Amino acid sequence: MISNWEVIETNHMIEKENLDVRTITIGISLLDCIDSDLDKLNENIYNKITTVAKDLVKVGQEIEKDYCIPIVNKRISVTPIALVGGAACKSPEDFVTIAKTLDRAAHTVGVNFIGGYSALVSKGMTPAEENLIRSIPQALASTELVCSSVNVGSTKTGINMDAVRLIGEMIKETAELTKENDSLGCAKFVVFCNAPDDNPFMAGAFHGVTEADAIINVGVSGPGVVKTALEKVRGESFEVLCETIKKTAFKVTRVGQLVAKEASRKLGIPFGIIDLSLAPTPAIGDSVADILCEIGLEYAGAPGTTAALALLNDQVKKGGIMASSYVGGLSGAFIPVSEDQGMIDAVVAGALTLEKLEAMTCVCSVGLDMIAIPGDTKATTISGIIADEMAIGMINQKTTAVRVIPVIGKGVGEVVEFGGLLGYAPVMPVNQFSCDDFVNRKGRIPAPVHSFKN
Repeated sequence: MISNWEVIETNHMIEKENLDVRTITIGISLLDCIDSDLDKLNENIYNKITTVAKDLVKVGQEIEKDYCIPIVNKRISVTPIALVGGAACKSPEDFVTIAKTLDRAAHTVGVNFIGGYSALVSKGMTPAEENLIRSIPQALASTELVCSSVNVGSTKTGINMDAVRLIGEMIKETAELTKENDSLGCAKFVVFCNAPDDNPFMAGAFHGVTEADAIINVGVSGPGVVKTALEKVRGESFEVLCETIKKTAFKVTRVGQLVAKEASRKLGIPFGIIDLSLAPTPAIGDSVADILCEIGLEYAGAPGTTAALALLNDQVKKGGIMASSYVGGLSGAFIPVSEDQGMIDAVVAGALTLEKLEAMTCVCSVGLDMIAIPGDTKATTISGIIADEMAIGMINQKTTAVRVIPVIGKGVGEVVEFGGLLGYAPVMPVNQFSCDDFVNRKGRIPAPVHSFKN
């Protein structure tokens, strides 16, 4: 039973503290769409998506109206397209036709994004998977709503360095093809280690092969709510600090649980998971970096930052799992640069560097996210950054990811405007020493010794 006090408290969090449901995401299996004829495959994909997701936006708006809870995005994730298109696609250009079909379907049903233009290649690449990866630059340049991801590593299998090398080249090509929009195509692509099957957040969402035919996943965000709660316990002990974060995370997750259950009931699609992630926006007061400052740091990046982020991430998860039986995805704290005003301020002040962000990814929810780097950064250097982040995920048995944007024509200190939820970012310096010989080795980095647990 929800009390009147809880309703009043939730309304206050929405009105004053930037609480929102970041996304309702329908995951849709496309395995039954597979056909060896490319035209038939595209037809099947379009029909499946527009049938299953036809009421998503309408239902989301109804829930917003009924409960006065903002739902920022309505999204779709689909089965990794490298699996779906393998029988019909014999070239990168063939896969691009599927990207355009996904984009057309997303526009038809009115969602904000569609994810799943993806490949899972942590141990090796099939010809179809390599073709999909090579198609990503053109796919992202010729669509609006399509998001793409590639999983190149896992604790169980190691890191596929052939894929890492190829993706560094692909990111550079994507940046070139979308340079008229400040290389925005790269903002729609993420590379993973240990990618979860049930992630509702873009750009990394895809519908896992272990999932049902269709599923409802909800992503909730509330950095402003957590910061406001912590303002009331300034100077208190770590015990009080942790209890406050846990209790706040519990309340935020309950909002997501309500929305997820209602969406599931109205759409007739099973409920999957709640992803409680403190995902910031460019709005003032909606910042993970500001939470770290409230904990006691002058800026994000100051000594103590990694410890404070570890504390925050852990307490958010502890509070969330008490509020819902099915918590999954990437739950924890995101640390994107362009989407977090506090992170931007820390970069400008010189408190936050790429190396410090990498250290923070050891304990955050995802990894290096929405970071603008100089447009002349070498492809091998990008691959080296990816390899470092994948190694953190592999060794620590956690999800890590990289979403970097080499902004063609921009250098260190210049500002890039992405707009909307993507915000803006100062271009950050990158270590200029070469890793060419390392990246250009063939094969994969083996799985760590603690992976052998069967």
